[in-house]
Amino acid sequence: MTELNSSTPTRKPSAGSVDVVLPCLDEAAALPWVLERIPPGWRAIVVDNGSTDGSADLARSLGATVVTEARRGFGAACHAGLLAARADIVCFCDCDASLDPGLLVPFVDRVVAGESDLVLGRRRPQGRGTWPPHARAGNLALARMLRHRTGLRLHDLGPMRTARRTDLLALGLTDRRSGYPLQMVVRAADAGWRVREYDVPYLPRTGKSKVTGTWRGTWQTVRDMRAVLTEAPAPSAQLVPAAMPGEESR
Repeated sequence: MTELNSSTPTRKPSAGSVDVVLPCLDEAAALPWVLERIPPGWRAIVVDNGSTDGSADLARSLGATVVTEARRGFGAACHAGLLAARADIVCFCDCDASLDPGLLVPFVDRVVAGESDLVLGRRRPQGRGTWPPHARAGNLALARMLRHRTGLRLHDLGPMRTARRTDLLALGLTDRRSGYPLQMVVRAADAGWRVREYDVPYLPRTGKSKVTGTWRGTWQTVRDMRAVLTEAPAPSAQLVPAAMPGEESR
């Protein structure tokens, strides 16, 4: 699997406008690290999902656009950010300092160049304890089920990803819990998207995971995602033709 500048990622912004959606629940300790790594010219959209530690005010003070999503759930926060996005390209990244958003630059390059329709980050743990065994086992099981369902030979269903905004909206995503990332991939596969996966370093997160930090959380995530895999294929989402260099998107 290809690795994209995992040690010293470039900060040079890519062609086209880019919004980065950062779902956030009590991530004040991690926000400064994350936001300072947003590439120049890109917009950070921090979706506050009920934080009580001042995350929203801190994000605003650091220059991010803040969206409030009262409905709890990872998918609810991600989709609220997608709806708030206005850029041609939308990226998603965790807001807990486990993933460097600067690594999204080559992801965007591949979408803008028309090489891929959806680019995913395959997490590569850096150091012992970064990715708990139960969380890794659940992710592996889901990846296998995804391969059986779609034929995509992916290894990770992680949160770092990039695609065109109009294409994502056309998928008609409905999951608002932990199944959101998987539903995005399943529906993209059903629509014939070119899905690619690249290695990214996965760092020890700041604070405690709200999703897979415990066996119970992992089981809930797996249950949500398995429900997605049993859904009937959605009506095919048509890709919006990308503009050629020098042309405006139609």
